[in-house]
Amino acid sequence: MGYKIPVSVLVVIHTPDLQVLLLERADHPGYWQSVTGSCDPGETPLQTAIREVGEETGLDAAQYALTDWRRTFEFEIFAEWRHRYGPGVTRNTEHVFGLQVPAPLPVTLEPREHLAFKWLPRDAAAEAVFSWTNAAAIRELPR
Repeated sequence: MGYKIPVSVLVVIHTPDLQVLLLERADHPGYWQSVTGSCDPGETPLQTAIREVGEETGLDAAQYALTDWRRTFEFEIFAEWRHRYGPGVTRNTEHVFGLQVPAPLPVTLEPREHLAFKWLPRDAAAEAVFSWTNAAAIRELPR
């Protein structure tokens, strides 16, 4: 397998009343996050968002309101995950999307990636995630 591209997506899945879906990482129990994933070669961030939502939750993003927030974050890649990227790559650009679903839905987890899921109110979800970019994106949901 080749190196990951340092361009990724963050998809905040939420309900109209701002319940937010969080997933617990299998490779780091206790780390909760929204749907995330790196772009594959030749893939647009929108295509990545649709693919990652399907892979990580079993939901078909085309069935719901997927929006490009036209927001990006740049961050330093955690040292424990840098081996996945090419030599000298230390920063990643993350494109933020929102996916509004009608109500908290059950999801089908990819067990190699996630151990559990939960729906939390917006503010509690922002406090629960380990990534500052994820917390900032969740907080951008309207009050």
